[in-house]
Amino acid sequence: MKHLADTVTLARTLSSLQAQGLDRLDAQLLLLHVLNQGAHNRAWLLAHDSDLIDAAVLPRLDALVQRRRQGEPLAYLTGHKEFFGLDLAVDARVLVPRPDTETLVEWALDVLAAPASNLAVLDLGTGSGAIALALKATRPALLVSAIDFSEEALAVARANARRLQLDVHFQQASWLEGVPGRYHAIVANPPYIAAQDQHLDALSHEPLQALASGADGLDDIRQIITQAPAHLQPGGWLLLEHGYDQAPAVRALLREAGLTDVQSRQDLSGIERCSGARRPFTPALS
Repeated sequence: MKHLADTVTLARTLSSLQAQGLDRLDAQLLLLHVLNQGAHNRAWLLAHDSDLIDAAVLPRLDALVQRRRQGEPLAYLTGHKEFFGLDLAVDARVLVPRPDTETLVEWALDVLAAPASNLAVLDLGTGSGAIALALKATRPALLVSAIDFSEEALAVARANARRLQLDVHFQQASWLEGVPGRYHAIVANPPYIAAQDQHLDALSHEPLQALASGADGLDDIRQIITQAPAHLQPGGWLLLEHGYDQAPAVRALLREAGLTDVQSRQDLSGIERCSGARRPFTPALS
């Protein structure tokens, strides 16, 4: 590709990238990135497919292609990931937001739809800030707080909040330890992959602490469910994302904690992706 730079068109460059093993979408997005075109501008590539590529961008493009072929997430290469309509900056300090997590955001918006003012919601393990920022952007009146154990992750989340001009309160903590106050909803996309799960090999570029959680993948979920009732308003909801086969186990944990209205929600693929329950209105839980 390099020695043909003076004569290579964008269309031929795309064909070359696909021949190197990239799928078409990845090839298009990497090419748009090095050409300083927006990720939504794929039509621009079609309109300019006969344009010659600038030889100066080829070394950078080649380096990104090699990293992608080694399994590095596309979002880390471009530095951006869209989530719930927001353009989030991401890098190796945080997990790449997944579309499945939008199911959790939609559920939280449903339970926080009451006309009452000053509804407070807490996002545990916020990472890039995806869930917290999506809630605040969609429902500006919400009082949104977010927690992460990693100061590096919080730096990413705070930078996203500043760039998007969204007022979210961020705090460093280990789940709910030492966290004051009670909330109308607590939401979390915690680590939920079993420590020895073979799928972790394909996720080696992302932070392990945001992925794995004990022998059965439920260690962090257990801790959150144990801590959460004392931090919920009466009738407040705890909503958790989990693995594709963990819904029955998570529902059982929620019931054991004395929570009510235990249920799960499916993602767009029909998989029970999130489970949740609410604190009883009675004073049984202190």
